[in-house]
Amino acid sequence: MEVFDQAPAGVLVTRGEDHRLLYANDDVRAMFGDLPIGAPVREGLRDVLGQEILAVLDEVRETGETARLDEVRVTADRSGGPRERLLRMSLSRIPLQGGESGVLAAVQEVTEQVSATRRLHAMEKEWLRLQRRYQSMVWADAHMVWVTGPHGESREMSQGWQRLTGQTTEESLGYGWLGALHPEDRVPARDSWDKATEEALSLYEQIYRVRTRDGSYRHIRFRAVPVYENGAVTEWVGASTDVEQEWQEERRRRLLDRAAAAATDITNLEEMCQAFAGVIVPELADSCHVYLLPESSGGLPHAPIVTERIASAVREGLPRLPTRRKEYHAVDGALVRAVRQRRPVKISYPPGRPSFPCPEAVRTWMAEIGSHSLALLPIVVEGEVAAVVTTGACGDRPPIPCGDVQLMREMLDHAHDAVSKALRFRRTQRVALALQHSLLAEPPHVPGLELAARYQASPTAAEIGGDWYDAFPLPCGAVKLVIGDVAGHDLGAAVCMSQVRNMLRALAVDRDGSPGDVLWRLNRALETLNGESTATCVLTRLERDGDGLWRLVYSVAGHPPPLLVTGEGEGRFLQGAGNPLLGLYHDQPWISAVETLPPHSTLLLYTDGLIERRGEDLGDGLERLRRRAEPLAREPLGRFCDELLTGMPVTGEDDVAMIALRVPAAGHYEGVAS
Repeated sequence: MEVFDQAPAGVLVTRGEDHRLLYANDDVRAMFGDLPIGAPVREGLRDVLGQEILAVLDEVRETGETARLDEVRVTADRSGGPRERLLRMSLSRIPLQGGESGVLAAVQEVTEQVSATRRLHAMEKEWLRLQRRYQSMVWADAHMVWVTGPHGESREMSQGWQRLTGQTTEESLGYGWLGALHPEDRVPARDSWDKATEEALSLYEQIYRVRTRDGSYRHIRFRAVPVYENGAVTEWVGASTDVEQEWQEERRRRLLDRAAAAATDITNLEEMCQAFAGVIVPELADSCHVYLLPESSGGLPHAPIVTERIASAVREGLPRLPTRRKEYHAVDGALVRAVRQRRPVKISYPPGRPSFPCPEAVRTWMAEIGSHSLALLPIVVEGEVAAVVTTGACGDRPPIPCGDVQLMREMLDHAHDAVSKALRFRRTQRVALALQHSLLAEPPHVPGLELAARYQASPTAAEIGGDWYDAFPLPCGAVKLVIGDVAGHDLGAAVCMSQVRNMLRALAVDRDGSPGDVLWRLNRALETLNGESTATCVLTRLERDGDGLWRLVYSVAGHPPPLLVTGEGEGRFLQGAGNPLLGLYHDQPWISAVETLPPHSTLLLYTDGLIERRGEDLGDGLERLRRRAEPLAREPLGRFCDELLTGMPVTGEDDVAMIALRVPAAGHYEGVAS
């Protein structure tokens, strides 16, 4: 039997009814271990093969029929320890010497082959399952599936696309499907396919606006994966999803955040409204304007209104209406309707032809841009309509939908507190500025003197403050000039300034005292009536002496010193009468100083906004003023003041007030107030 030693499989031979082992080659011994020759196979292999296999040995020997067992599970010890294996066995009866018969068993281990086959079958089964799932998804959402060429040219477009857009199969093939996209999305869509192919993207993903059967647009997400052949993209297989709701919610959050940021970062009303208009355009509308209403309009809901346009924004390419313009709105106009109803108003009309009265300049502008619809939103502050936001659509853009109008209302609600605060601040500014200007009258005409005054409000501060000037004659013929500054830049500062000014006038006229004595009494009054505010002031008294020359008596309370410039252009500051700030306790007498004014000299009183610069020593500012004023000594007094205002490098952080006096040349006694 040595012939079986080189067999490519395990071979064993048994003899007799008890199947005693007659032969086993090396492969069998490797499978089952050392089996003693002559021992019954039943005893050596019972635990390995089991009773069922041993029964087949009996059947083969008795019947002589060959048996084939494809997957016999056995557990045997090998070098790696016990493990389960799969065997393939072929059993045949063979004759032996002496007339006996035995069984020849050919054994082959097929564990790896069977495992591989089973894995292959499992993969095929999973593939079929995934295929069925994909087919189910396709059928469940058929309009989302399509196939394009390498550059986005449609090759297969499902019936669902036709149901969504109304395009026929012929219309959608090639690049025809781009016709269903919003006009602004068509070129970007075409370019994006070329870019995806050039960059060998593994996933194409874009969102475009798709026109539906009813003419409205919905946001659709397009996703596709490339199909390669010989390393080149031959086509794209894709699916698209309606993401309109998701897109609207994301846009809503983004616009609300932008509107809130505009209201948080800006305090000036005009800038805040301009930023708000910039959020609306072009996301929600083609144009946006904000109109500020007069404070009295709330009580006249059925009367015409004159508004001020304080913000204007339009999408790129459209002409813009100018801001800072007053406009008259008729009682039957759209804006008055929104004010009267106190809620949003939507109006549609033929392109360029509004169906309601509006200002002529606005009507011309609407005709030029092809405006066809408006949405007007009133802003209510403290129970009154304080402003109206008008938004418009023109050209191919459809009228602003109700959802976007509601979104704009939410944006205004988010910014309501900041807008209300800015509106109240603006109203306070106007009241205070009107109060301040009412107190800054033109200087009086004084024979023998020239007087000129100027006031410049800060463009960066609150536009109001405590700066003031004054000039008034006394019954005795003397003239008093005043310059002053109450701390602060708000309505309180302006009110306090008016109180100080009026008290100073009363005290100056009440008795014929020196400027220092008048300021001392004013300081006592401020301590009693208003113990929190402080102020600076220069009070002067001018009168002729016995020689006919003008004599100046002055007192300075914490204020920059007066500047005297001679007719020859020599300037110096009058430093001889310094006193503390007004509003601070001081029990010592306040001093005054006397100065004779040379013929044709100029006396300038001014506030610190003319000379102060942040981080700079005050002396530098005074020196700069002196050098600037000296060359102007012979200029007319009005021009002298104007040149100082325009020539001094003021910061704009403070108001500037000044009053100037010029003494006539020798031999002249009459002057003209300028």
